[in-house]
Amino acid sequence: MTAPPRLHPMTGSRAAAVLLASLAIAWPVRSAAQEPAVGPPLRPLVLESPAGQRFRVVPIATGLEHPWSLAFLPGGRTMLVTERPGRLRLIRDDGLDPRPIAGVPDVYAEHIGGLNEVALHPEFARNGLVYLSYSKAGERGATLALARGRFDGTQLVDVHDIFVADAWEPAGPTTRGGGGTYGGRMAFGPDGMLYLTVADRDTMVLTGNPEVRMRAQNLGDHVGKILRLRDDGSVPDDNPFVGQPGARPEIYTYGHRNAYGLAFHPDTGALWELEIGPLAGDEVNILVPGGNYGWPLVSLGRDYSGQFVSEQPWWRPGIEMPLIFWVPAISPSGMVFYTGDRFPAWQGSLFVSALGARQLQRIVFNDGMPIGRPESLLTEIGQRFRDVRQGPNGYLYVLTEGRVTGDDALGAVLRIEPAE
Repeated sequence: MTAPPRLHPMTGSRAAAVLLASLAIAWPVRSAAQEPAVGPPLRPLVLESPAGQRFRVVPIATGLEHPWSLAFLPGGRTMLVTERPGRLRLIRDDGLDPRPIAGVPDVYAEHIGGLNEVALHPEFARNGLVYLSYSKAGERGATLALARGRFDGTQLVDVHDIFVADAWEPAGPTTRGGGGTYGGRMAFGPDGMLYLTVADRDTMVLTGNPEVRMRAQNLGDHVGKILRLRDDGSVPDDNPFVGQPGARPEIYTYGHRNAYGLAFHPDTGALWELEIGPLAGDEVNILVPGGNYGWPLVSLGRDYSGQFVSEQPWWRPGIEMPLIFWVPAISPSGMVFYTGDRFPAWQGSLFVSALGARQLQRIVFNDGMPIGRPESLLTEIGQRFRDVRQGPNGYLYVLTEGRVTGDDALGAVLRIEPAE
């Protein structure tokens, strides 16, 4: 390495640069005695964190098939939950409504495609607008689409696509290594804009061929990008690439692999992004408008062949480096900053849900920089965790991805609350 890593403006001093360059987070390897449980808990379970915080895990709804995202309706006692095969579900205090909500667009639910995120308009109480990201099939294969409709309390009406990404790849599993991931995480920012992740769509992921993944460096399409849109899907005039020849104006940042988490920092307002790397190299980035986050020119993980992703995998001029990265991989799938009052000791922590590591991680910060080793929570449950959210009541909610075994769907919504 001949030059120090490029710092995000918020990371501060040279000492921070050293920490940023060296911080890797490892998680414990599971033993044979820690093999995954058959399904999520069916009754409340009291656990204790490594730091001594006792908490209760309460099943709110079970029997879901690959739940992917949730959104709380006004009042905080009812939520919408997406299931990847293409269903939108309503969960009330008394549990899961057995009838899926009508009006969901036609979802291409093959390989790892399907219905992804559900998000509410910031003024949902007034306009009832709901946003759904999903994989969409067409003549060019499959891509990520963004639909908007109005929830009338029982169904979605006036549903239509407001944005379809130019991220087309052949549909379905292929001999080249699958249909490629889609992304689809959404977040409304303090500026009222909608931020949307588009994954790298790498249909050659098992071959090591970089042809598809290099699209993440191409400003001429949406693959491997974070997009910034108005609430109607149109382009804000102040996006970083508006007016640049050959660049898609929706692009906010580029050079991403599989971005599966977005969260705005509660104090700074900065947008943080979570993405899954290849073999290791999962990372958290602080996004700056127009920034290049390196994929596949720079990656702290290895290709599935075991080789480095590129001939210079650590740092290049003009590349934004991650604030946090994991070795080995945990397959992070969602994140939230905790700002509630139910767990005072957890305030300001970043919670990350993990698929491969089958845990919820709590990351602690000091002066904006992560410190120590993350706490690993919920490892006793032995499930893949697809998302984590903070409810209006100050509790944490996690989704277990689940699977279908016989006639049973094992996905669940779990609430984390203090244990007195």
